[in-house]
Amino acid sequence: MKEILFERLEHYYNEMVNIRRYLHQNPELSFKEVKTAAYIAEYYNRLGVIVKTGVGGNGVVARIKGGKPGKTVALRADFDALPIHEETNLPFKSLVPGVMHACGHDGHTATLLILARVLNEMKEELSGEYVMIHQHAEEYAPGGAKPMIEDGCLDAVDVIFGTHLWADGPFGNIRYRKGPIMAAADRFEIIIKGYGGHGAQPHKTKDAIVIGSQLVMNLQQIVSRRVAPIESAVVTVGYFVSENAFNVIADNAKLGGTVRTFNEDIRNMIEEEIERIVKGTCIAANCDYEFNYDRGYPAVVNHEAETDFLVEVAKEVPENTLIEETKPEMGGEDFAYYLQNVKGTFFFTGARPDGVEQGYPHHHPKFDINEKAMLAAAKTLGLAALRSQNN
Repeated sequence: MKEILFERLEHYYNEMVNIRRYLHQNPELSFKEVKTAAYIAEYYNRLGVIVKTGVGGNGVVARIKGGKPGKTVALRADFDALPIHEETNLPFKSLVPGVMHACGHDGHTATLLILARVLNEMKEELSGEYVMIHQHAEEYAPGGAKPMIEDGCLDAVDVIFGTHLWADGPFGNIRYRKGPIMAAADRFEIIIKGYGGHGAQPHKTKDAIVIGSQLVMNLQQIVSRRVAPIESAVVTVGYFVSENAFNVIADNAKLGGTVRTFNEDIRNMIEEEIERIVKGTCIAANCDYEFNYDRGYPAVVNHEAETDFLVEVAKEVPENTLIEETKPEMGGEDFAYYLQNVKGTFFFTGARPDGVEQGYPHHHPKFDINEKAMLAAAKTLGLAALRSQNN
C-alpha cells in the first residue's frame, strides 16, 4: 500500500507543482478567499468527492470514505495569503498587487489536493475515512480553524495531522516536537491620555511621551523578573506613536505589541502584569489610560503518542533524510484549536530552495519554497493517514 501511495503521488507531482503555481499567481487575503475556496471545491467536484463549502466561513471540507471500516483521520492545509507585495522574479509571481503567498499556503493546498486525489483513487482498498480540511484565514486572528471546528469539520475525527512547509529548514528535514511546538500569540494596545502643552513649559503638562517611555522600560521587567528562568515568554513593544510639532509636548501616545507564551498560567499572569504596570505608571504620572488585550491563538501542543507515531512514519519516506526534534517556535498557528479537540501532531517539513544556505524568511517579499518539499509532505501525511488505521 505504501508503494502504491508513493508511486501515485510521484506520478501527479507535476500537477501538484502546477496547482501551487496557479494559487501563487492568484492569492487572496484572509477572510476574502472566495475564488480560492471555489477552486478547491471544483477540484473535488471533478474527482467526484463529497465536498462541503462555506465551512465556518470560506473553509472547504472533503471526505473520502474507504471501502472498509476504520478510523477517521483528518489532514489540514491552510490557503490564505498575506498583504505583501511580491518582489521575486519567479515566472509565476503574484498577479495581485500587494498580495502574496509568502508563507507557503499555496504549497500546503497543492499538497493536500494531490494527496486527496491519490487517496480517492485508492479508496476501495482503504480502511476508514479521510477528512481533508482546507482552512481559510490562518494568518489573521481570530482565524479560520475555530469557526470551522464549530461548524463540524472535526465531527467523528479520531486523529489529525498537519505540516508547515518550512523555508528555514533544508529539503529532507522533518522537525517535530512533543508538547508545545508553537506559541500562544496575543496582542495589546495602550493609549496614554496625558495633558499636552508648549515644549517650553513642561511643568504645565503631563508628557505622554515620557510616560510611554517609562512604560516601555517597565514592561521589560515582566519576563526578566516575573517569569521563571526555565520558562519561555516574550513581551515586545512593536510600535510607539505620538506625532507632534517639534515644540509641542504630546497630549496622547499609543503603544502596542505582542506577547508570546507556551504556558497558559504564564499567559494569564503576563496579561495581568501588563495592566498592573500600565495602571501603576499612569497613577504615578496622574494621567488616564486605555488598555486592550486581545488573545490570539493558543499554543500548539502536540500529543506525545501521535508525535512518536509520526516520527516512525516519517522515517519510511525516502525524501526525509534528517528527522530531528526541534526547539519550540515563538510564531503562532491556529492548528492549536484542532489539537485542543482531537489527538494529533503538527510538524515542519524542510522547504528551503536548493542552492542557498539561507532562504528568505516567511512573510518576506522574496519568500519562496522548494517545491520538492510538497511531495515529501504529501508522502509523510499520506502514510501517517494510512498507518493510523492500525495505530
